[in-house]
Amino acid sequence: MQSPIKILFHDDHYIAVHKSANLLVHRSQISSDRIFLLNTLRDQINQRIYPVHRLDRPTSGVIIFGLNPSATQRLSQLFKDGLVKKTYLAVVRGCVHGTQRIDYPLKEGAQTNLKTAITDLQSLATLELPIANSRHTTSRYTFLRLFPKTGRYHQLRKHLAHISHPVIGDVRHGSGEHNQIFRTHLNVNRLLLFAESLQFTHPYTDQDVTIRMDPDADFVKVCELFGGL
Repeated sequence: MQSPIKILFHDDHYIAVHKSANLLVHRSQISSDRIFLLNTLRDQINQRIYPVHRLDRPTSGVIIFGLNPSATQRLSQLFKDGLVKKTYLAVVRGCVHGTQRIDYPLKEGAQTNLKTAITDLQSLATLELPIANSRHTTSRYTFLRLFPKTGRYHQLRKHLAHISHPVIGDVRHGSGEHNQIFRTHLNVNRLLLFAESLQFTHPYTDQDVTIRMDPDADFVKVCELFGGL
């Protein structure tokens, strides 16, 4: 029997929950999956819900839904206007130090025109494993906190790949060799990208709302290699 979805925030207008890794938010023509977060949560709370924003299938963490179309539209607009502060955690290939901004335009889905895409990042810790790769006798990684300022499709994964520090476990934009190191030596078989928090002004109450959760157990296992969170 499937475990209940963990609810992080719930009022008359919105519900925020923990999305596990490799769970689709809703039905997709490119997947034959029969279990989706949207349907499962709807059945759990016995109420219709509406997507406000998106998380990639392999990404875990905080996601929020509207409980009616009007509430959904209001919060979706805050996301579009850049008024929702988001933080993510990620483990990437190579050593990244300090803070930096990635300002690199991206295509949005099937569109051909480029749109502004900005991500700020902060290095939290670095790690050197005594495991050789094709270029070095050891393998180095960095634990990052990410602050996306825009919300383009696959933005964080594309931006990190652009600066040659792809997310571990990213089979589309990442490094197959380093993904394999984590699978073989650390038994990590997922994308190491986690949606840590959302912060916004509630469209109905004008109260500041912060929704945050700690990473999944399998992500924490990797964080401990860096000395913990």
